[in-house]
Amino acid sequence: MRREDDRRAGCPRSAGGQGGGASLLRWAALLAGFAALLWFVIRVLPKPSRAAYPCQRAAFPLAAGFVAWLAGAAGSFALLRGVERAFARRARVAGSLCAAAAIAVVWCLLGTNGPELVLGEAHAVNAPIGVGRGIHPGRVVWVHDPAAVKWEGQGRWWEGGHTDQAVVDRMLSRALRALTGESGDGAAWDKLFRHHNKERGKGEAPYKPGEKIVIKVNFVGLIWREGGVDAETYKLKEWRENYMNTAPQVIIALMRQLTAAGVAEADLTVCDCLAYLAEEYYAIIHGAFPKACCVDHEGRDGRAAAKDSTVPLYWSCRPEGCRQDYVPTCFAEAEYVINLANLKAHTGAGVTLCAKNHCGSFVRWPAQKDYFDMHPSAFAAGEGRYRMLVDLMGHAHLGGKTLLHLIDGLYSGTHPIDRAPSKWRSEPFDGGWTASLFASQDPVAIDSVGLDFLRAEWSGYPHKSGTDDYLHEAALAHDPPSGTFYDPNHAAPTARLGSLGVHEHWNNAREKRYSRNLGAKEGIELVAVGAKP
Repeated sequence: MRREDDRRAGCPRSAGGQGGGASLLRWAALLAGFAALLWFVIRVLPKPSRAAYPCQRAAFPLAAGFVAWLAGAAGSFALLRGVERAFARRARVAGSLCAAAAIAVVWCLLGTNGPELVLGEAHAVNAPIGVGRGIHPGRVVWVHDPAAVKWEGQGRWWEGGHTDQAVVDRMLSRALRALTGESGDGAAWDKLFRHHNKERGKGEAPYKPGEKIVIKVNFVGLIWREGGVDAETYKLKEWRENYMNTAPQVIIALMRQLTAAGVAEADLTVCDCLAYLAEEYYAIIHGAFPKACCVDHEGRDGRAAAKDSTVPLYWSCRPEGCRQDYVPTCFAEAEYVINLANLKAHTGAGVTLCAKNHCGSFVRWPAQKDYFDMHPSAFAAGEGRYRMLVDLMGHAHLGGKTLLHLIDGLYSGTHPIDRAPSKWRSEPFDGGWTASLFASQDPVAIDSVGLDFLRAEWSGYPHKSGTDDYLHEAALAHDPPSGTFYDPNHAAPTARLGSLGVHEHWNNAREKRYSRNLGAKEGIELVAVGAKP
């Protein structure tokens, strides 16, 4: 498959064979401009405050471009009428001038893709929405250390000789300190626990021995129904050996941190309810922490099987005729959750980061018969729509218990079409592995940053319309563009979710500056930590 060059941001396209495509693009742009104008008028005229919604900010340039194009077309017809009248009166000079002006206008119209002239970037940069969360609101830490990854395509990237555990340990330590502003790891964890408990209305309480913590990893390459793991031997099949699952080294680094901070090994659970925890991964995790609990879909050979609790989750679109969903027991019994996702593009959703990681926090398949189908509202398709990811981010036992959000960006790729990770060309990777780790207390901010990184590298899937719609909905969950009453904790709309975090896009891919980096008091702050202390 020759996808590598075509999907990269900034790659030139072939100049040949584009006449028909350009024509189709022009008509598509005109239709999109008309639709945007209609949408803007219908939504904003009854309630002018909606003009501030992200979907309306995205629609306005298209609508304005269409109006400008329409005005130009009308102007050209008016000039042509002027030519006809001038020559009828034998005013040849005036007629010639009108003809020249008409030709110039028509030339401009034919030489553009309609509203594309005005469209440019559909999503405004440095225009934050929502309320930042965390000790330092809206802070996202990015640690980049190429020394962590040494794989050159031979063997498996997650084997010890290819991913350096000591470097990954150091990366997580530096991320925690930068996130909290503390100089030591123990102090950083204490500050995280106290802040999280205060936010949940439990007072500024520290971690108490015996409290359970679930680490929700992303083992999507090991999903039980997709054949990547042999159901008999529990070993990886060859075509899944190098898939972009959460790196065992990041899991080990996190478990080392937690046990050093006073959490008993037996109170830790590593979980992906939809996956077979393959023998190769299990051997690494269980070998380092034999007393910790590993929960997978099957529950064989030392693992525990994922089971539903009695804690319900209600979808805010209020689907009818569907079986009730419940939070798995390991989440219901835990006091804290750590969301450990991956940095990946996604063919359907555009990206898959911390929010979508919770699609694996269910025992049943997302599109299982008789249940609410999660996929349509999770996939990128337009803006201003109900997004089930907001329900996962806002449920009391999932997002509500999440102490820390992490994105493993050691190796990156596109789900589900890549069998192995890809090196990146964008700055500062410059042909190397992404070799990154992201950390935040703000679930919206960390996914916003992950999205911007993926958009800077890939020209395709992360740019799909609606990719960041769930972030708009989550940031404005109290008054979302879709109008949804988000309340996943009650059978009927009762207690509307508040803002779940802050969303915006950086100023550009080279500087990577968000509003707080530019001196504003609102928005995201990206703290970049290089390879050297």
